[in-house]
Amino acid sequence: MVKRFDTGSGPSQRQLRVGELMRHALAEVLQRGEIHDPVLETHIVTVPEVRMSPDLKIATCFVMPLGGGDQQAVIQALARNKRYLRGELAHRNNLKYAPDLRFRIDGSFDEGSRIDRLIDSDEVQRDVKKADQDKGDLE
Repeated sequence: MVKRFDTGSGPSQRQLRVGELMRHALAEVLQRGEIHDPVLETHIVTVPEVRMSPDLKIATCFVMPLGGGDQQAVIQALARNKRYLRGELAHRNNLKYAPDLRFRIDGSFDEGSRIDRLIDSDEVQRDVKKADQDKGDLE
């Protein structure tokens, strides 16, 4: 048997493909309102990403309620309904094993907002104008 060492090169094509299939299936279940939970019935939840473990047995689902409010309540509601969701996702995606689902709040929206604030800051705008002036002087 050949041992494979993690080279830190990122997820495999298989992990990415299965993660995307899981993301689509989870988003569809949430969109159709198939989960009868008072918290999930009152929130629109987006699923920006699902990351699969290398053995495809753990799916980390990054979710965000629309507007960003009640994040912990939504995570707890999804965790309460994990068993049902796992069965639904296994049924929709023909996998050998139904992966264990773990739910996390997606921080990419906050990171994007932080980057937008940095770009709009006075220091960056000053540097951009200076670079444009320098570029105009060279032409």
